[in-house]
Amino acid sequence: MIRPGFLSPTERLELEVCVRSQREDHGIARRANALLLLDDGKSCQVIAEFLYLDDDTVRGWHKTYRENGWDALAVDGWKGGHSRMAADQEAALCDWLDGRFCHSSVEIRAHVSTKFGLRYSHSGCIKLLARLGFEYRKPKALPRVVSAEKQAAFIALYERLMGDLGADEAVYFADAVHPEYQTKPSHGWVKAGSNPAIKTTAGRGRVNIHGALNLETFDTPFVEPTTVDGVSAAQLLAKIEARNPDKRMIHVIWDNAAYHKGPDVRAFLARPDCRIHLIQLPPYCPHLTPLLGRLLRNRLSAMIERLWAVMHQHVTHNQYHPTQKQFANAILKFFRETIQNEWKTFRSQVSDNFRVITHEKFRVLP
Repeated sequence: MIRPGFLSPTERLELEVCVRSQREDHGIARRANALLLLDDGKSCQVIAEFLYLDDDTVRGWHKTYRENGWDALAVDGWKGGHSRMAADQEAALCDWLDGRFCHSSVEIRAHVSTKFGLRYSHSGCIKLLARLGFEYRKPKALPRVVSAEKQAAFIALYERLMGDLGADEAVYFADAVHPEYQTKPSHGWVKAGSNPAIKTTAGRGRVNIHGALNLETFDTPFVEPTTVDGVSAAQLLAKIEARNPDKRMIHVIWDNAAYHKGPDVRAFLARPDCRIHLIQLPPYCPHLTPLLGRLLRNRLSAMIERLWAVMHQHVTHNQYHPTQKQFANAILKFFRETIQNEWKTFRSQVSDNFRVITHEKFRVLP
């Protein structure tokens, strides 16, 4: 508690002149203002709220003034003070933090108080952590992936396939998506204070789409099954084949789902005139298909939206569909019309620029 009345009349006059001066540096004037308010009996917390500071800063200014006078605060060449922790204590704290994942400063402040006998406020602890090179981050979700060698082998196979692809061949990526009947709020620029909102749906029904994509032509054959299974997979392959009557060989790349290898698919491939050649992705490698969510690349710093994400941008993000039927029709319209009319704008978002994913460059939490 800082007692009021610690300024003499001469000292108050000096600070009042500083506050009222039009030529005085803003930072210096704020320090003078804080000291005058303290002398009037205002608390550090109240002053901090009015001046948009933290209360530790106000206390620091008062301490500096009492010890060194106004001259110590009337300059704006402040470069930071000495840390309250010794170098070996800071090193020990860094080692302690490296071995765990603290969700808030409360746990860290308690450890510093117990271990080193030092008490930090929340804001002081945040500043200490920033100076020691720590930041408040959310862990990235890393998919379970197969070995880097198998990923690299698939990418090399794909590059050879595309490099040697004949005019009578085509390549499709295939997968299933199950968009739920619900509104998805998404970020966007709005007028400050406008408080945007969007209606949500009560249902949680889904639309099943078993589809494929040709990155050369953006042809997107698909089926709308009640259930995605081996039957829908065979139906999709039949539709791909029917859409390419002039192709001798059609390479279809999809994942290792059980229905992609079941009896229905095997029976379809066993036909004497079958022109489909299946290529299975390595297990746990959804990032190696342009149809799935996002591609992780360059240390996860850049991401390429894929076809399903583009669909959500057009159909579910910030869009309300009163009935599930209207929602389903919007999904089907995207596949039947939007892709065909705007596929050139999707080229930069849906690509086959694959990268190998490993966990080596991340600190994987236990």
